[in-house]
Amino acid sequence: MGRLFGTDGIRGRVNSHPMQPELVLRLGLAAGQYFRNGNKRHRVVIGKDTRLSGYVFESALTSGFCAAGMDVFLVGPLPTPAISFLTRNMRADLGVVISASHNPYMDNGIKFFNKDGFKLADRVEDEIAAMVTSPDFVWKCPDHDQVGRARKIQDSPGRYIVELKHSFPAGMTLDGLTIVLDCAHGAAYRVAPLIFEELGARVITLGIEPDGLNINKGCGSLHPEVLAAKVREHRADIGLALDGDADRLIVVDEYGTILDGDQIMAVCADEMMARGTLAENTLVATVMSNMALEVFMQERGGRLLRTKVGDRYVVEEMRKGGYLLGGEQSGHLVFMQHSTTGDGTLAALQLLSIMVGRQKPISEIAGLLTPYPQKLVNLKVKKKVPFDTVPVIKDAVRHAEDRLGRTGRVLLRYSGTESLARIMVEAQDQILVDELCASLTAAVESGLA
Repeated sequence: MGRLFGTDGIRGRVNSHPMQPELVLRLGLAAGQYFRNGNKRHRVVIGKDTRLSGYVFESALTSGFCAAGMDVFLVGPLPTPAISFLTRNMRADLGVVISASHNPYMDNGIKFFNKDGFKLADRVEDEIAAMVTSPDFVWKCPDHDQVGRARKIQDSPGRYIVELKHSFPAGMTLDGLTIVLDCAHGAAYRVAPLIFEELGARVITLGIEPDGLNINKGCGSLHPEVLAAKVREHRADIGLALDGDADRLIVVDEYGTILDGDQIMAVCADEMMARGTLAENTLVATVMSNMALEVFMQERGGRLLRTKVGDRYVVEEMRKGGYLLGGEQSGHLVFMQHSTTGDGTLAALQLLSIMVGRQKPISEIAGLLTPYPQKLVNLKVKKKVPFDTVPVIKDAVRHAEDRLGRTGRVLLRYSGTESLARIMVEAQDQILVDELCASLTAAVESGLA
């Protein structure tokens, strides 16, 4: 069956394994039993994005947690980072997000935060998964008078809005700026526009009419070209695109040029190094980040630490080394002095504070980093065989690395949430990138056929 939890919680097609109501109810029972100890009241915060199936899994989780003796706080549609914050803010024992992030509406997922607002360690996830999947597991449910209660918390959006506004420099405003904001018909559709408006910006909104089926559909961080067109149309100063659960950010400059997470990290790292606030002059990113970012940090006397793909692994490395800035090329950006997880709206505020402080357009600021040509191919696979055990793939990788030398990179990996092989090549020569990526893709197709 494989590991129940992937790189970002549990995820899959609704009403198919593992996203089935009966399994999710057992997940609530298991997590409730795992985190409940002693006789005190235990609390869990449950939030979700705007998918139609959120109602199904919210009810299933609530039943499981209450049966396990935990009180449930339901906060409704809110960004993933808001649940991390509210878990800490409300002194809860656990936070749960029902979301499949950037996936289409027919998928859904579940991820957990511990009482400190951090995603659970692999070890903890595996222990909970063992309880869920074992047909012989014996549940230690509390007595009938110790089951939990569930109630809705009405002021959760306001708490999160105030928290994020506190991350913006005191005395600074967004007066005079025009922002196009795409919320992907997702979890931030209510809170994100208010945050920027209350700080003084003129906000032109996209993707704020969720119907349960349109989340991420032709909008948000997966389709920044829509945002880019709107920025040019309104001659806006900047465009901001969030994904379905609003934990990632893609930016568009005033000319409609799309900027990814690497370029945003470069701007923020440069500013923090200039101010002496980047701990150890170190930026944490994943193996997917562009080589140009590594060179950028080295040229400024800093360094780039790489982790496995997944913002949880970025956060783990940041906590271990006491680092303050990290993220992913895909737009997950972590500012540890303000949050314990990636937050697209928070990242936008940090970037906007640099724009306002320097009084320069985003195109000029983001011009600090010119990414090397990079090509990524996603290939559907039936099984995930270690690449280095397949001779044709192993030979193709060796050939590509010999051609590239120290001027480029090859990266083959499997998606942690989908049945995909990801093939990435980057170098300073676009023609070489295209050639090697094509040969590697053919090798993977042949080797895994």
